Amino acid sequence: MSAFTPAEIAYLRGQLLGRLATVGPNGQPHVVPVAFRYSGETDAIDIGGYDFAKRKKYRDVRGNPRVALVIDDVPSVNPWRARGIEIRGVAEILETGGERLIPSFAPQMFRIRPRRIVSWGVEGEGVSRNARSVR
Repeated sequence: MSAFTPAEIAYLRGQLLGRLATVGPNGQPHVVPVAFRYSGETDAIDIGGYDFAKRKKYRDVRGNPRVALVIDDVPSVNPWRARGIEIRGVAEILETGGERLIPSFAPQMFRIRPRRIVSWGVEGEGVSRNARSVR
């Protein structure tokens, strides 16, 4: 059974870019745009990039694997309608697989296992909010 609802999975599969929050060794938060993919096989979020192991987010996760990822958009402005998902969890560093996300990506990647999911506007029309802890 998935940690995500069917509507959340459909939304994740329709998006390409999110914002990843990590925490540096000095406690300072760091937020960056990232490419991601939902993996139905692992029920997790995979994140990769160019020269991935050289980036601050990679160093941050080595020291503190707790992360948050937000994927959101505004499909309608009249009437205003926002939708998105916040995924809090633990990022596992994998030394291979990043090039499967996008062929030009580095082999290193993160796999985020969700511990808390908050979604809004994904389950249909109107303002719907769904928050829950998982696993």
